[in-house]
Amino acid sequence: MLRKIAIVGPESTGKSTLCEQLAEHYQTLWCPEYAREYLLEHGMKYTYDDLLTIARGQVALEDKCVQLAIDNGQLASNRAYPLFIDTNMYVMKVWCEFVFGKCHQYILDQLAARKYDLYFLCNVDLPWTFDDLREYPDLETRQKLYEIYKDIMTNQTVPWVEISGGSENRFETAVRSVDTLLKD
Repeated sequence: MLRKIAIVGPESTGKSTLCEQLAEHYQTLWCPEYAREYLLEHGMKYTYDDLLTIARGQVALEDKCVQLAIDNGQLASNRAYPLFIDTNMYVMKVWCEFVFGKCHQYILDQLAARKYDLYFLCNVDLPWTFDDLREYPDLETRQKLYEIYKDIMTNQTVPWVEISGGSENRFETAVRSVDTLLKD
């Protein structure tokens, strides 16, 4: 059975690193963030409509990763199989609303339709790392974004775990949570 685990949170909180570590640990697939690919190709002067394109790309990439898991026979066994997803429509919703004050209906529809088994919310307690694709180096903005994500997690029904501390602590917390999920 496929268990979808979405990793969300502000930029530069270790989402991609955690996905890579967990995929390696569980010898499984992970779904990267489509926005990075898009922004590397098109640049950082994005528009509201670009975010819709990015959201559609993220959904397509996630669906492709799910299909890869099926095609690779990962679901043939009776054991639970984790798929780690770096960013989902909650991230797109926060991004749209934070930058443009509104959100595409497509994103809201996908939020209602797509199902996950667990969320990891990455805290901003890691040092911000420069990257040409990152916009918010100041802790105050990052903390504000984190609180928005935390409010979303608190008000939805899927189990979620806060991921905080140093790299090792984050990984250990995530592994304990995934192990618990896979036993259920």
